[in-house]
Formats: sequence, structure tokens, C-alpha cells
Amino acid sequence: MRTPFIAGNWKMHKTVSEAITLAEALRTSLADVTGVDLAVGPTATALYAVNRVLSGSNIAVAAQNMHWEEQGAFTGEISPLMVLELAQYVILGHSERRQYFGETDETVNRKLKSALSHSLSPIVCIGENLEQNRAGETVSFVTKQIHGAFAGISAAEARKVTLAYEPIWAIGTGLTATPEDANRIIRTAIRDVLAELYDEQTAETIRVQYGGSVKPHNMAAFIVMPEIDGALVGGASLKADSFTAIVKNALAAL
Repeated sequence: MRTPFIAGNWKMHKTVSEAITLAEALRTSLADVTGVDLAVGPTATALYAVNRVLSGSNIAVAAQNMHWEEQGAFTGEISPLMVLELAQYVILGHSERRQYFGETDETVNRKLKSALSHSLSPIVCIGENLEQNRAGETVSFVTKQIHGAFAGISAAEARKVTLAYEPIWAIGTGLTATPEDANRIIRTAIRDVLAELYDEQTAETIRVQYGGSVKPHNMAAFIVMPEIDGALVGGASLKADSFTAIVKNALAAL
């Protein structure tokens, strides 16, 4: 059985002092939580501070991005070795990285291979935009992203990956896919494709989060879906009370 996994992506929010305050509040409010894996993803400038606050707690730290090279002339980037000192997880291929910073399936694949080779736990984001959704292209597009991300990745490596299905049209808009639709897409466009690439056991081992306007009031409806293993939470992870409510509402529903 897959352990639920709820992670908060803080995106470009929180100064170092603000990140410390939020991390301290979450360490307290979630201290008694068991049966679920937890992580928060601060900006790169706050990784060191948040890692210190959450060290020894039940909340892991995730970097929001990384380069595939260990070092080099890549101004503004952070390498897997740098991430490894400060975080356990790394978010790769988020739709905002793809949309604004030129991320492609190929670069996501390179980063995924690098993360795995450095014993980091990757969270790989996939999902379609509104135009693709309305055109009925969701399954074909997400299938293409799966093939691109996992090219050259062995079954043993693939089992270490978490996928986050985030329909782009639902991120930060207040819109969400219905739990039933998200569950169906994860089954047909993700798990069935992984079973074809690898085998059924691998497909059933990989955790798949839902992301896209996840809130305390709708988390329970998603977590009870058989294919959904948690959430990658954006805006609602920026306040301790709302992220805590998401976690506890999810656990109460299981």
C-alpha cells in the first residue's frame, strides 16, 4: 500500500525570516501526525534555514528546482550536490518552470536522472493546459510527458519517483479537476502508461499526487480516490493553519 504524501510548494514566496516562522509553526502543528509523508518546498534562499528548523521532525524539505550538472558555469542555478546538503526531495518540471523558463521533457529527464543518481527523491510534475483539456488531448499529452520524463530510467529507479498530476488550468485559478476526473486521468494516462513502460508492480508502486487549487475543504475528496496518493499544494501551503488542515483532513478521510 502506498503511503500518502502531501507536500507544500511555496514557490516565490517567503523571505528567510518568514520561511523560518512558517516552518516553526508547521513543526508544532503537525508534530503528532503519522501515517503520511510530509514535505515543504521553500525558495533556494531559505533552504538552509528551513532545513535547520525542520531537522529531526516529521517534515522533509524539498528544493523547487535544480540543474542536472554537479557544478559549472550556470549562473543562478543550484546543483544536485547543493540540494543534497539541504533537502531530501526536489521538485522537477513544474508547469511554471516549463511555461516561463523553457523546461522541456528532455531537460526534465536530464534532471530526473541526475536527482536519482545523487540519492534525491524527485517529485516530477506533469499536466495539461486548458486548451489541451478542452480539445480532449489530456491523455495523449500527459502520456507524452511520462514517456519523456522516464526515458532511460530503469524500473528500480522509477519506483523512487513521485509524480504530481497538476492540470495547469487549475493552478492558482480556484478551479479544480473533479476528483473523479483526476482519478481517471491518473489511471489511464499515468499508471497504465507506466505499466506499459515497466510492469504493473512498478506502476502501482509509484505515488501520484494531485495538484491544482488544493484546499482544506476539497482535500478529502481527492485523497479517497484510489489512484491519488496525496497532494502538491501551492497557495494553501503558505499558511500554517491551512496546510495543517489539508493534512489532517486527508488523514481523517482515509
